[in-house]
Amino acid sequence: QTDTEFFKRARDMEFKNAKLAAFGRTRGPKCAAEDDPLVQKLAEAGTPVVTVFGKSWNLHVEDVLRVKPEQNLDMVYDTVNYLKGLGKEVIFDAEHFFDGFRADREYALAAIRAATQAGADWISLCDTNGGNLPSTVAEIVRTVRQAVRTPLGIHAHNDSDLAVANSIAAVEAGCTMVQGTLNGWGERCGNANLISLIPALQLKMGHDCIPANNMERLTEVSRTASEIANLRSRAHAPYVGSSAFAHKAGAHVAAVAKSPITFEHVPPESVGNTRRIVVSELSGRGNIRVRAAELGVELKGNEAELVARIKELENQGYQFEAAEGSLELMMRRTQPGYTEPFEILDVVVLSERRHGSDMFVEATVKIKVGAEVSHVVAEGSGPVDAMDLAFHKALDHHFPVLREVQLCDFKVRILDPESTTAAKTRVLVESAHGSERWSTIGVSQNIIEASCEALKDALELPLVRACKS
Repeated sequence: QTDTEFFKRARDMEFKNAKLAAFGRTRGPKCAAEDDPLVQKLAEAGTPVVTVFGKSWNLHVEDVLRVKPEQNLDMVYDTVNYLKGLGKEVIFDAEHFFDGFRADREYALAAIRAATQAGADWISLCDTNGGNLPSTVAEIVRTVRQAVRTPLGIHAHNDSDLAVANSIAAVEAGCTMVQGTLNGWGERCGNANLISLIPALQLKMGHDCIPANNMERLTEVSRTASEIANLRSRAHAPYVGSSAFAHKAGAHVAAVAKSPITFEHVPPESVGNTRRIVVSELSGRGNIRVRAAELGVELKGNEAELVARIKELENQGYQFEAAEGSLELMMRRTQPGYTEPFEILDVVVLSERRHGSDMFVEATVKIKVGAEVSHVVAEGSGPVDAMDLAFHKALDHHFPVLREVQLCDFKVRILDPESTTAAKTRVLVESAHGSERWSTIGVSQNIIEASCEALKDALELPLVRACKS
């Protein structure tokens, strides 16, 4: 019912370059294509393209469908022929083709010939189990290319972490269509990642996949899709991840500053991403200098002192490559005349269970802004939530910009678990103001103190940025 409603609404959509395709199986073994209810759903979807998947591995034909090999070929032919008679562009997905080819090449080829004889516009060769290697894929595609004239496509699954590599190998061997998904999402380990394939095919292999000026939107598309799916974007995703063009080692940063191609395979801006200089215990003064310049901070010869301070703090458990908001504040606090916009005087957090009811959590904070001291209380679902609400209660009327700042994520890590309850705790807080995000850090043996430190930085940073702008 959901699919039917989708296609009903999609009929009114207009696409500039894309074509919508309905996807389903070949007819069943006991009825004609025009009488099969699922094939009828494909016909009634109203899409210009229909993708039909059918068996090409004799193992599946005999043990899963439980039909004779010749009967499966008839099912493929009849379904494609029926849909072509309706004026559809038909893609035949030869399911399990590579495994089927290795088991019985003649039958696998017979399956795709049945589709081509019925008029299929495309034959998509599927590595459905995702277990084949690029060399195998390329060899089989070359063989098929000699056997049929219908244009070929590749449909690769990522069970061996090779979906992108197998897709590229297939294109090099003669495929002119690639099936994949945004960010590689899909069943089990996923499908071929179009976000990685598009720039590889277009920027490196010279194929026209998308309009050239759209390549700069690749990162935006990937991250927007993640937001819609309510999934976190992968920091280490090729091309579009926040770490894809991040440089940490001092020698790397120095080289990139002189010539970006020394450590970047494509310009980050070509795919809509940005270069990021990471500061950590591996950093030298060059990293600090470059990062400060990006932030518009003049260090005035304080680089060595700042590097020493960062290394000292990282020895205590801080990790600034994951908390660039706290790093930025550390740099800005070195500026002459810097004044903290507010001062936290007292924090008391109470957690208790009253009369067998749910846990009651309350934070009491005393905060000084200029000469004014606010003493407020807030209840929350947990200690961090209560503190965050109390801080906002005390500060929002002084600094209206904070009303739009939200706590997005909260992570806790025990740094020395062998110390059990006396272990140090590292707290990372991710905050947001509209589309802008930043992370801050706190470290202490007391999780409340570590959380308070991270929350303070999270609220101080947007105030400092607002003053600078």
